[in-house]
Amino acid sequence: MNDACGARDKPYSLGSTGDFVRIIGNQELDLNEPLWRYFRTERVMELLQSSCLYFASARQFDDPFEGAVAVLPPGLPVDPRYTELEHGEKAFEELRLLTKVCCWHRASYESDAMWQLYAGSRKGVAVRTNAERIRAAAKPFRLKPQYGHEDLWAGNVKYVDLLKERLHVSMLDRFWYKHMAFAWEREFRLAVSVRMAYEFGVNVPENGVKIEFDIPQLVERIYLGPSLSENDVEAIRAAAKAHGLEDRIRVTREALIYSAPVKY
Repeated sequence: MNDACGARDKPYSLGSTGDFVRIIGNQELDLNEPLWRYFRTERVMELLQSSCLYFASARQFDDPFEGAVAVLPPGLPVDPRYTELEHGEKAFEELRLLTKVCCWHRASYESDAMWQLYAGSRKGVAVRTNAERIRAAAKPFRLKPQYGHEDLWAGNVKYVDLLKERLHVSMLDRFWYKHMAFAWEREFRLAVSVRMAYEFGVNVPENGVKIEFDIPQLVERIYLGPSLSENDVEAIRAAAKAHGLEDRIRVTREALIYSAPVKY
């Protein structure tokens, strides 16, 4: 059976989905820690209507250090750490194409910075979940129905000073390390590698893929942005109602600040 998220040969029960999520690097995760993803209106509508999350290719990110093992400042003498030829770099660049990533923000409270950066200047929506919900909601993903499912990897991003330290980690683990300059993101990362399908000759999308999730299981809360239009609010409420989520919708607390601020 084909659907908007890719190809599946048969439906799966929720009880079997936990087998498809693996924790990267044997991390000890707080499975109940709140995780947030901030969406523009059109993106959250796609999520609710298709039941799919978009996983971008690792090559699509703006972070110039994505996947780097170290950073060499310009104009300085070559550090001995960089003199050894990195034999795996060509393979890693290929892996960047074949690894699809979905990012979440770890926080106990909403973030105004995230609202502005990722939700269209507060005109979007924030979805709150946790790692346990993600584990239970994930559906097996295949690019072609005749091949096995691709494992979904999950874990907290670790932030290191790549100017001082060179990483010695596996190819896949590199996607869970970032330069210290991005530590404010407090990122929880999901990723799927489609390398196996690629090696079997499957045509892999250059950009992202859509992976199916059980939406009622995934979504704990939906927060409406303070600058949403009435039409967008109505459309989001209708799409959420189709999943039985109308009682999980909240108006962001940011609205208390921006709708009627009190000045002294």
